[in-house]
Amino acid sequence: MTTASSSDPSTVDFWLHELRRRNWSLYFFGRDRARPELIAAVWHWPYCADVVILRSEGDAIAFRTPTPNGRDMDVLDPEWVNWVYRHTAVWTLRAVLTLADPGSPNALLHLMAAPECCRVPPEQRRPFTFRPTSNSHALQVNTPGGMS
Repeated sequence: MTTASSSDPSTVDFWLHELRRRNWSLYFFGRDRARPELIAAVWHWPYCADVVILRSEGDAIAFRTPTPNGRDMDVLDPEWVNWVYRHTAVWTLRAVLTLADPGSPNALLHLMAAPECCRVPPEQRRPFTFRPTSNSHALQVNTPGGMS
């Protein structure tokens, strides 16, 4: 799921680089780090998390999920979301990066049951590579057999 240039805003690599620049935590699922089967990105706010799941360049989803127990929940298996967007990887990454901060006047407050496409089944989560950032020190992702 990589593209030719990380300096071209029409490429997935450009937006993945932007996530890293903004200190999002990245998870690369699959045996080949250079060609992951799935990429997830997470940004934690005090009481919610913004999550992106990239299944391919043509299929990606982003959502904001409440985290009432702080970071002690599996954001890749949400029960509720208050924003969800599904499109190509580039458009999904652009959309999640333009969300209003929680608590701001433009923040979304509508709560709905999380669609199935917001979930990554446990069997698809191993092996994985975790790219932590300053925003991810206590992040937990549940996988069969624990963290890798």
